[in-house]
Amino acid sequence: MFAEKACNLIKELSRCEEVLPPYHTELVKEVCTEIKQLHEQNKEDGAIVANESSIAGYANALYPTLRIGSSAVKRNVRCLLAYHYNRLKTLRTMRWEFGSILPQDIKTNLSSDEIEWFTKYSRSFAKYMTSIGENGLNLCLDLRPPKSLYIEVKCLMDYGKFELSDGTILLLKKDSRHYLPRSECEELITQGVFQHIV
Repeated sequence: MFAEKACNLIKELSRCEEVLPPYHTELVKEVCTEIKQLHEQNKEDGAIVANESSIAGYANALYPTLRIGSSAVKRNVRCLLAYHYNRLKTLRTMRWEFGSILPQDIKTNLSSDEIEWFTKYSRSFAKYMTSIGENGLNLCLDLRPPKSLYIEVKCLMDYGKFELSDGTILLLKKDSRHYLPRSECEELITQGVFQHIV
């Protein structure tokens, strides 16, 4: 049946909404091959219809075949576009969550083109963030508005000296607790140096 493989791509994505499934190269190639075959068949049928209708001046029996072939091509293309768009949308969301470096288990599920797109998107995003204000602004730090400006954190490892923006130097040792400005320690929380104590 026409466009069945393309619909399978979409079903695969909808089954794995929270996780990005591996890129299905073979199925994408099969859908592209089907599009090319349908397009060639439509060209041949269209040439026959054009020749016969100009000679006889009546409607040809191949019109329904042309319509079905054309609809199948359009459906395949729409499914491929939806498949790639949703994967890129998920990657864009992951850039905000994980930063510019993706975890290895996610990276193995990507095609080489998706890795290249993610790299270019990260570069553009980083360039934009550095262009904001004098020193730049990290837009990924506060994805949700903070409830308070200061938070209590616990140091999970021996980190050494850490200088705050006001010049205060802290010695961060394992299991030490600190009450710090949220903006100062968000990056260390994402790196796993601090644990936010709620």
